Amino acid sequence: MSERVLRVAVPKGSLFPESVDLLGQAGLDVTGLDDPGRHLRIRNGDVEFIIVRATDAPTFTAYGGADCAISGHDTIVEAGLEVIELVDLKFGGCRFVVAEPEQAAERVEASYRSLGTLRVATKYPRITKAYHDSIGMQVEIIKINGNVELAPLIGMADRIVDITATGRTLRENNLHIVSDVMESTARFIANPASLRIDRRVRELADTLRGIAADKTPSAPIAGSANPTKS
Repeated sequence: MSERVLRVAVPKGSLFPESVDLLGQAGLDVTGLDDPGRHLRIRNGDVEFIIVRATDAPTFTAYGGADCAISGHDTIVEAGLEVIELVDLKFGGCRFVVAEPEQAAERVEASYRSLGTLRVATKYPRITKAYHDSIGMQVEIIKINGNVELAPLIGMADRIVDITATGRTLRENNLHIVSDVMESTARFIANPASLRIDRRVRELADTLRGIAADKTPSAPIAGSANPTKS
């Protein structure tokens, strides 16, 4: 009796090309995956690839839609779901920072001393909260899906937490980096039950770990789960 299909979630966007290449290096048949067109499912033998939004990869994995997936560590942290990180794949690097308007440090510090809290705009509320909890700072988090740089420029927030690569976008908007929050790379993750019962998940993790061991970690780029940003 043939084994059940092994379902692997592959993230769209900036991680997609390297994910496909890596899965091919690991011995999976990725025929058709590099140019799927409008297809969201590609099945080759007993392996089925599902193509998902990068931010949804942990969700599909946690709820059993996929046995395993490639996902940015930042996306995993932000999702806060029950998945198991197995391998740091050492590509898709990104850097999260806290930034505020240029020459606003004294005003922001005075506001914090007076009010006991700061307003922070971000697309990543869970990461932002965890960071500020870790340094013991009280913040009010404003979730924004678009250009977070605008929030402090119009007085809606004191600071932002966002992804950056070169810092160019921040400088163009008269923002400067206050501190680093976290760095992230692509990870191989698994559904806990699938990891336990399906040897192919464990074997794939071992193979990917061996490939990653020979790689030099990529320099931070704009983001593992989001459109490219400078």
